Amino acid sequence: MRIILALIAWAFCTVSAVAETDIQEITTKGGIKVWLVEEHSIPFIALEVSFKGGASLDAPEKAGATYLMTGLLEEGSDDMDATAFSKAAEELAASFGYDAGRDSVSISAQVLTENRDQALALLKQALMEPSFDAIAFDRVKKQVLSIVRSSETDPGDIAGRTIRALAYPNHPYSQPLEGTPETVASLTVDDIRTAHKGAFAKDRMFVSVVGDITAAELGPLLDELLGELSETGPALPQKTEFAASGGLSVVDFDTPQAVAVWAHAGIDRDDPEFFAAYLLNHILGGSGFTARLTQEVREKRGLTYGVYSYLAPYDYVSIVGGSVSSSNDRIKTAIEVIQEEWRKMAENGVTEAELIAAKKYLTGAYPLRFDGNGRIAGLLVGMQMQGYPIDYPKTRNDKVNAVTLEEVNSVAKWLLKPDAMRFVVVGKPEGLVSTD
Repeated sequence: MRIILALIAWAFCTVSAVAETDIQEITTKGGIKVWLVEEHSIPFIALEVSFKGGASLDAPEKAGATYLMTGLLEEGSDDMDATAFSKAAEELAASFGYDAGRDSVSISAQVLTENRDQALALLKQALMEPSFDAIAFDRVKKQVLSIVRSSETDPGDIAGRTIRALAYPNHPYSQPLEGTPETVASLTVDDIRTAHKGAFAKDRMFVSVVGDITAAELGPLLDELLGELSETGPALPQKTEFAASGGLSVVDFDTPQAVAVWAHAGIDRDDPEFFAAYLLNHILGGSGFTARLTQEVREKRGLTYGVYSYLAPYDYVSIVGGSVSSSNDRIKTAIEVIQEEWRKMAENGVTEAELIAAKKYLTGAYPLRFDGNGRIAGLLVGMQMQGYPIDYPKTRNDKVNAVTLEEVNSVAKWLLKPDAMRFVVVGKPEGLVSTD
């Protein structure tokens, strides 16, 4: 019954409207800052804790250590093996999750109010006292090696690794998140303990809680859960620049469907013109079937099933990029069309009708992101990590609507750089050769 209740809470515990989301910023007695949304209609809370750094803290020869470490947090703690830990969590109807990204490591928890003390005590045990025993280490390491070796034969993964190596040489971003077969095979339990110690520290921690709990109740729980973490962690990476010049790199790979990715320098999230760039990208390649790239590459010419562009304002570099796949005999034409659309938008910008439609979609879709306690908790942590103010959910749509056609088209002229686009194509593309 408890498990059923937890699933019901997960499905239906929702803050009804983003405009009504009342976010409190509190500081616990132990100095932990947290964003809290109280929602007492269902006895359930969601907790999200993220730490800046992530896989970018891995040394080159230890690439994959942070990824493997987060996988091992689910494999038992203290004197409990993976089976005992899983059973204890199930009996409490508690759900825990761990994730490693390039810029962060995250911990998620969904627990019932009646069990929250016991459930968070169990989470603390996993976080502070992971066993990292040899049997679990060997098993999870083999699983990660399988993932890594599989990625070695995936055209999309090959393309991503290639462009990262060109774009961010000698920077952690050039390293595969999961590591390489060589680095993962060489990892030891001591390496995992080092990654664990470096990943979790208060000086790069962000916390949010949504659900059936008050500020007075939350403070002591967080101090108990997180108070023993190290005050400071290892130095974070330095900013870098997009280093790849415009051109083409072809990676020969035996596949009937070639994969192409491209990128050039982008725009930081805290740039005053970011919202204009966001709207610009939505119109260019980020809006599915209505995007210009989809219309020109897929709908009009039938060159692909999917093409898209994106803004990626990472912590240490920002890029504009995209991806497309097509048959080897048609990928050259697809790339030429993409380059031409990039150039057209840089020179001529967008239309008033396109901007109105983009604003309508983006402002209408935004509240739908806030559709459950777990998702809201994750969004609130993301806002903190990006430096957004606490009223951002209430003002975000106003910021989108305030962007003018002139601002979008001004950004298009300097942000979109057709001649700087670096393409990587994996496959046997007809008529394409590397430019350097």
